[in-house]
Formats: sequence, C-alpha cells, structure tokens
Amino acid sequence: MKKISILTLATLGLILTFTNLTFAAQYDLKEMTPEVQQALNNRKARFSELENLKAAGKIGETNQGYVQALGDAASANIAEQENADRKVVYQTIASQNGIADQISVVEQVFAQVQKDKAAAGVKIQNEDGSWGTK
Repeated sequence: MKKISILTLATLGLILTFTNLTFAAQYDLKEMTPEVQQALNNRKARFSELENLKAAGKIGETNQGYVQALGDAASANIAEQENADRKVVYQTIASQNGIADQISVVEQVFAQVQKDKAAAGVKIQNEDGSWGTK
C-alpha cells in the first residue's frame, strides 16, 4: 500500500487554500477530476465569506479537517457546503493514492494544515474535542 508523506499532504493543503490552484503529479493528486475541480472552484468562491465567519467566531476548524458552525443558520449552511467540498478532495486524494480505507489520515493531516495557517483569533478544536482560539 502506497503511503502519502505528511509533507506532501501539508503542501497540497496549502496549495488548496490559495486562489491560483495548480497541481502536478508530485502532489499526489494524480488526476484532476471534474468533481475535484468543482469542489475547488466552490471553495475558492466562498473563501472570503468563510474567512469572515471564522474571524467573527461563527465557524471554527475541527480537529478532523472540517469546519463547524458555532453561530447562526447561515454559518451552518456555509460550513455544510465547505465540508462537502473538502470531503470530495480528501476522498479523491485517498483513493488516488491507494489509501481510500484510511481517509482519516488525510483528514487529520489537513486538520493540522488548517490549524497551522489559521489567523489569530480563529476558533480551533483541540485534540480532546474542546474549543480554543488561536
């Protein structure tokens, strides 16, 4: 079974968050599927709104690589959309690298990437499930 290096996934995580999204085989996303492209486009379109909700404390980054609404119904809707798109990307990375049964590894690596790049004041879920502020 092929393993993805943590550094490779961390690098991919950083790339996924920037507006100019480019990939090469070295990032272990072997094929840019239409589903992944759509998920990335969706994430790019909501990036500013998501960041504003994080800054306002209405959405936080979980310890599993997803976001959680901590505010109103509008925040919950954005979190749900973001999580659906992240799931597409995570599942594709896992599948294309022969570790589809280990998606939690991909999720945890991306959780760390999101935690590391979060701005000061963003709510972050700790390993024990409690919430803190970066």
